[in-house]
Amino acid sequence: MDLGRLTAEFEELYGVEPEGIWAAPGRVNLIGEYTDFNDGFVMPFALPHTVRLAAARRTDGVLRLHSGDNDEGVTEIRVDDLRARSADGGWWTYLAGVVWALGEAGHTEVHGGADVHLRSAVPTGAGLSSSAALEVALGLALVDLHRLPLDRTELARTCQYAENHFVGVPVGIMDQTAAACCEEGHALLLDTRDQSRRQIPFDLPARGLCLLVVDTRVQHALGDGAYAERRAGCEEGARLLGVSHLRDVPYEELDASLARLPDERLRRYVRHVVCDNHRVQQVSALLDGGDVRAVGPLLLEGHASLRDDLRISCPELDLVVETAAHAPGAYGARMTGGGFGGSAIVLADVDAVAELTRSVEAAFEAAGHRAPHVFPAVPSAGARQLA
Repeated sequence: MDLGRLTAEFEELYGVEPEGIWAAPGRVNLIGEYTDFNDGFVMPFALPHTVRLAAARRTDGVLRLHSGDNDEGVTEIRVDDLRARSADGGWWTYLAGVVWALGEAGHTEVHGGADVHLRSAVPTGAGLSSSAALEVALGLALVDLHRLPLDRTELARTCQYAENHFVGVPVGIMDQTAAACCEEGHALLLDTRDQSRRQIPFDLPARGLCLLVVDTRVQHALGDGAYAERRAGCEEGARLLGVSHLRDVPYEELDASLARLPDERLRRYVRHVVCDNHRVQQVSALLDGGDVRAVGPLLLEGHASLRDDLRISCPELDLVVETAAHAPGAYGARMTGGGFGGSAIVLADVDAVAELTRSVEAAFEAAGHRAPHVFPAVPSAGARQLA
């Protein structure tokens, strides 16, 4: 999206110039799914696809929000009228929630309101965290405009708080941290217990590799209760095992821990989380050692766990992984994100990408599925001010 066009659209909407333009990216999670709310490890990286947002402060307590990607017009609401979980779940609630959360944290500067106009290149419903990109883009804009004393870690926490308590979706901290903190050319190893993080070089082209994203176009939504049910199941498993979070269940003691759980569903959830935490650590070691191709089998293991233990896959995601598992030049694949649709990732040789893409598209056509959207995932920069 051209910055000049975004500026012109803002001026046409609101009759004033924006005070700046900010961007925040979507993300791919390489490994570590449903581990963030269990105090575990994750490894996302930012995509080049971003939300770009123009904003200006107001002084009359009115929040005006507009997306150039739909025909809904300007949403206008008084900041003082924002209430937790009182919104209708529309796209604008992710933005309003950030204003509310900043106010709840004592940053009363935001009570003056703001004018906001945005356009997004992050695919919605694809499991690539378009909602966190919205939140972090506006959060960073307000931090910069009001010179709020929030670092990137605190910004991510505030945006997560907004999604948990205003929008009402019990997400972990990964997506907001990825949008706020990722660096170009790197994957982010994040310990969600203390939010410590390490940037791991992830230059795939230098090794003749590519990570493809296959957006199945099956709509991905976390607000329908299935995500919350699995989170509650993980929390119940931790309680029965006498730990604060499943992060505290040692991988080496997994079998003994599972034997203590009477419920088969809880055993599945616990097994996935403990094993996926372990897989993150394995992938980290492989990347540190430069053995990127060896990550592929761990992606396949992760998908099997998400499909069979957590049961959050779908036929389209499984078809991508099955096709990649038998394709020349492909090393591994798995679904990424919250599941129930969305996207899968495939690690492959650059020279194999064209044929692999054709194979996936042909498999979808033969199965009667809608054609997927396939594109390379390029590790990119986190949130920043553009103008």
